[in-house]
Amino acid sequence: MTDFRSDTVTQPTAGMRLAMQQAQLGDDVFGDDPAVNSLQHFAASQLGFEQALFAPSGTMTNLIALMAHCQRGDEAIVGQQWHTYKWEAGGMAVLGSIQPQPLPHQPDGSIALHDIAAAIKPDDVHFARTQLVVIENTTGGQVLSADYMRQVATLCHERNLACHIDGARIFNAAVALAGPAADPWPLARQLVQGYHSISVCLSKGLGAPVGSLLLGSHDFIAKARRIRKMLGGGMRQAGMLAAAGEYALRHQVVRLAEDHQHAAQLAAGLSELVQRLQLEADFQLSPVQTNILFAELTPELATFYQQQLAEQGILCTAGSYVSATGVRTRLRFVTHLGISAADIAQMLQQSAAILARWR
Repeated sequence: MTDFRSDTVTQPTAGMRLAMQQAQLGDDVFGDDPAVNSLQHFAASQLGFEQALFAPSGTMTNLIALMAHCQRGDEAIVGQQWHTYKWEAGGMAVLGSIQPQPLPHQPDGSIALHDIAAAIKPDDVHFARTQLVVIENTTGGQVLSADYMRQVATLCHERNLACHIDGARIFNAAVALAGPAADPWPLARQLVQGYHSISVCLSKGLGAPVGSLLLGSHDFIAKARRIRKMLGGGMRQAGMLAAAGEYALRHQVVRLAEDHQHAAQLAAGLSELVQRLQLEADFQLSPVQTNILFAELTPELATFYQQQLAEQGILCTAGSYVSATGVRTRLRFVTHLGISAADIAQMLQQSAAILARWR
């Protein structure tokens, strides 16, 4: 099976499994699991934060951050397509009693600075108090530049607002901006500089089986630790999971460039195929920057194409939306460490046969 559904479907590598097997264990709720402490210290030191906190998921670390930064009735400015707003079951409102203020996206995935500034509420009893700005990088596979990230952080500091990064794929952003031959860690530190907190997912492109990190100041993480316990995220002998996460950070960041290359090869191959078969009106590809490729298809073609791919053991995800030209279906293909160059070649070969039958 070739699984393009998400970079969450990866399996631990042999080296990661060995690190998990050899991990020294303690009780993390008591703060004495050596592997968890090692992971937290390594991540914080590498990204330039004072402290880090390990939790089961990125949904939880984002929610912890929102609840640590905001009180009941406070407002968080978010993007309309941000994970924290759209894809986390409304947790900020349901569990945190935090008012989301969603803003539209620009074509490059960013939120315009003037839109953020305009959304900040005055000190008036009629309004929720604007307390936090959330940025997501990458967002839908799109990379927000270091300059843009710096401008948002500066705006937040000028307006006395907290700023948090949903950095589930922050290393994809760093690798893309640094280039395939450069060390991505300095770029990652540059992207997060000036932000009060960041959530980093270990189980997406980095390939760990479970877990995310929340990074911030000592005082912020102390508050976050209490909220993690409240949400049921305190784990006991979590060192085996933490060891996988540290292995991922140490050994599987640079290799993200391979995923980006595979996504670019897939995009180029599908684009050539669509042009050759004259399917441009029915099958449109979005530009690819990292490891996520979106294709916009007519519903009939999307159903046929996805079903035919599935019969060949090739999986992707799909969702429908209404555009100016009618209903369209968006297919998503995500490359990851479980996808090889041979898988890309097979995908393109099967796509050629499938789309030829459609014509």
